Amino acid sequence: MPRLALSPRFPAELGALAQPVRRDAVVAVRRFLQNTSGGPHPERVRGARDDRVATLRLADRHRGVVIRQRDVYWLLTVLPDAEAWAYAQRLRFGVNPVLGVAELWDAAALERVEPAVRRAAAASRARLFAQVCDTDLGELGIDHRFLPLLRQITDELTLEALEPLLPPTQYAPLAALARGESVAGAWRELENHRAVAGTGPIGPEELDDLAAALRRSPDRAVFVDGPRELNHVLDAPGWCVFLHPPQHRLAHWDSYDRPLLVTGGAGTGKTLVALHRAAHLARNGSGPVLLVAFSQGLSADLSARLDLLIEDEVVRKRVEVGNVDRLAHRIVAEAEDRPPSLVGSGELTALWREASGEYGPAFLLREWEQVILAQNLRTLDEYLAAPRAGRAVDLSAEQRTAVWQAVGHVTGRLAERGRRTLLQLAAEAATLLGQTTGDLLEEAEPRREPYRHIVVDEAQDLHPTQWRLLRAAVPYAPDDLFIVGDPHQRVFDTRVALGTVGIDADQRLLQVSYRLPQEILSWGVRLRGGGPADGLVAGVQELYGFRSMRHGPRPMVRAYGSPQDELSGLAAHVAQWLQDGVPPGEIGVAARTAELVRDARAALRETGVRVTTLHGMKGLEFRRVAVIGVSDGIVPAPDSLTPAGEDPSARAHDLQRERGLLYVACTRAEEVLYVSYSGRASPFLPT
Repeated sequence: MPRLALSPRFPAELGALAQPVRRDAVVAVRRFLQNTSGGPHPERVRGARDDRVATLRLADRHRGVVIRQRDVYWLLTVLPDAEAWAYAQRLRFGVNPVLGVAELWDAAALERVEPAVRRAAAASRARLFAQVCDTDLGELGIDHRFLPLLRQITDELTLEALEPLLPPTQYAPLAALARGESVAGAWRELENHRAVAGTGPIGPEELDDLAAALRRSPDRAVFVDGPRELNHVLDAPGWCVFLHPPQHRLAHWDSYDRPLLVTGGAGTGKTLVALHRAAHLARNGSGPVLLVAFSQGLSADLSARLDLLIEDEVVRKRVEVGNVDRLAHRIVAEAEDRPPSLVGSGELTALWREASGEYGPAFLLREWEQVILAQNLRTLDEYLAAPRAGRAVDLSAEQRTAVWQAVGHVTGRLAERGRRTLLQLAAEAATLLGQTTGDLLEEAEPRREPYRHIVVDEAQDLHPTQWRLLRAAVPYAPDDLFIVGDPHQRVFDTRVALGTVGIDADQRLLQVSYRLPQEILSWGVRLRGGGPADGLVAGVQELYGFRSMRHGPRPMVRAYGSPQDELSGLAAHVAQWLQDGVPPGEIGVAARTAELVRDARAALRETGVRVTTLHGMKGLEFRRVAVIGVSDGIVPAPDSLTPAGEDPSARAHDLQRERGLLYVACTRAEEVLYVSYSGRASPFLPT
């Protein structure tokens, strides 16, 4: 029986075929996989650069291209006959001698460009890699057959022109050396392409082992053992099956001794890593898994994606998806034998107005949430001694006492009415868990069974009180907490280093955006400010080194004379996108205010595209995104800013939060970003 592995390109090319051709191709692959009569057989390719390349006749005038070795077949793509033969003739297969992963070379294209590279070298004495010896290049896995041409490269532009013709594991370390990094820096770039942990040095016999190389290359190949696995790979979205090497390594690592925090910029795949880690723990862990989403809406989205990712119903039931508010509500309701009553925003604002005196309602609310609740302060003495990081207005002991009394007035009135805020609910739930579970590693029979594993998405927007609840909901044990987030995408003013809430996490960083083209990424970094952001870890995190793997059109920024003209411009652009063949579900439109959202929905009523607030874009992805109303006086929203005279530090945080909110919305775009305003542009827009 043949052992068949599919590349990510094959399902994509198959899906683009006409339905009858696609059907016949799938039937042919099934017959080949099951080795039944009438199935396709490999045919040698005349003029091939690699004698391991063959084709399979899969449908009328369509062939699959495979790399074969004994009973192992790597099915790369399906193309019309002439294109399949031409593609097969171009290829050369190899195994990276350092990582042991599969490499495909466009050998024919390299042969075509070699004369031009040599002519450029003859006209210049410069050599890009003159200072790097062959031994160092060999230790970086550079193929010895490529070295003669490599030595003729004169500048970075020539190397960049060769990128599409080289395997990523060849280009990445060379690009690092070309940027001026050391051999050690180039090695780190190569290590980013290691998908499977624990692979040691590659022996000579392994350089000719196709099956072993493919199993080390889960981003490029997945083995299918029967019709069921074949159907899953062909029907499931690509993200269910193929992950980029850094993502795969993080999600499928056997076990982490301590909590793990994964940070990364927009489009680096943090949510995908969280989903796959939850699935991995469900299959291989030792108890129930909680996948924490930012909101109830995103919980539904993650739950639907898990349904696609995990086929086994028994395994799927081991993962619960929800947000922290829902968890807190359930714990308190179970303890009190009735659902807790939550206070509405209007009622809470009125209570803070009642309590305000020297300091206004907004100041008191922030002091309560960002200092008292954040540090779980229970007494006046604790508050008097507590640091107030991030609060620019100093308070004397007398002033702190007055603030404490004002907070006590509000919390007392809430208690009288039997009402609580969501953060109060989280605090009470954490206390209840602490009382009923004890140390799960020591107690034989705890009275409440919390989760064995918790995976947290969008971690940057959780409050310290919510973190304490999550820490209490899982035992201190390997694989207890797996956390992903990005401080630069924070949309709420919550800043907490995990170590301060009892979560001593190791950290990993994702630096490559696979969603955004470089043009949108660079523009977005300028929009965000490019500076550091605090939260999740001690100190700050920079956006330095954040980059994309592909290019696309630059963002379109359009100015209009009036809001009505801006809406007309939006409608025209969306109509053109639909005419271009972009499905309505792959277009997202966002605005800062509810009024603008209503106007945009009315203007796009017949299109079926999604229109939401900037907050509503969190966690979503679209091929094309329009962000409207990015005008001065709307972004940042004036009502969301603390008066500068009341607390300058709080106002600075507010401005960064608003900037981050716009950044989040703009970086949802996979292909095209359109930004518009009427009147004067928002000060956040890059000039």
